[in-house]
Amino acid sequence: MIIEVQNEAMTRQLGERLARFLRGGEVIELIGDVGAGKTTFTKGLAHGLGITEDVQSPSFTISRVYEVPSGLRLSHYDFYRLHDAGIMSHEVAEAMHDPQTITIIEWAEAVDHVLTPERLQIKIIAPSVEERQLELIPHGARYEAVVEAMK
Repeated sequence: MIIEVQNEAMTRQLGERLARFLRGGEVIELIGDVGAGKTTFTKGLAHGLGITEDVQSPSFTISRVYEVPSGLRLSHYDFYRLHDAGIMSHEVAEAMHDPQTITIIEWAEAVDHVLTPERLQIKIIAPSVEERQLELIPHGARYEAVVEAMK
């Protein structure tokens, strides 16, 4: 499914909308160039989960964890600066298999050897400065149901 948004606010709103269908244990892989809107989307998703903390890109810290009021966690990873995640691969694998954690991974190539085959890929393409096309690609029945619910 491809969703077109006209600006940054709409990218956040789409993230908020997706958050309504997350229950914990989900893995979301964000794919897009630098500046495509991966962190903007994550900010919207976090807001939709009820996180009031300022969500920031983990480009320099590699990971950030946010507590969700419902008792879940949002683990946000960004491997832009790494070709090999090294020991961080173990942390990502743990997060992805924790039913209380929603895991978002940017630049997942560094951890592709531990990525769960079932996940939601979101490809973000920027046809212009403001516009974005977000392609939601479900891998597995759980994610097919989420994408169907988003229609």
